[in-house]
Amino acid sequence: MEHNRFYATGKRKTSIARVWLTPGTGKISVNGRPFDDYFDVETARLIAEQPFAATNTQGKFDVMATIKGGGKSGQSEAIRHGIARALQLYDETLRLPLKKAGLLTRDARKKERKKYGLAGARKRYQFSKR
Repeated sequence: MEHNRFYATGKRKTSIARVWLTPGTGKISVNGRPFDDYFDVETARLIAEQPFAATNTQGKFDVMATIKGGGKSGQSEAIRHGIARALQLYDETLRLPLKKAGLLTRDARKKERKKYGLAGARKRYQFSKR
């Protein structure tokens, strides 16, 4: 059963990325905007493209992504997760390099909630003995 579009969801912190991979020329669009336009920071762009570097598939796929929630850092990592999962759907043999690079694992770290009686999640107010 051969498809020409591969869909996967990537998540990180509070960001959720829906990613569609299509065999193409390496064009990436995020929320209808060009990739370089959306991610103005170079590191965010590098992070999102890591799955292609790990599997040596740069320029072989067009990526269309929609992303909700979080900041630019979490969003780029969510796209990375989504691309890695979609690549795995495209070709099961790519699973090993992606797994070795740690790109298939959902990074479950989230912001810890603030507790009552404390200044933050764990930070306390200054202690005064007298």
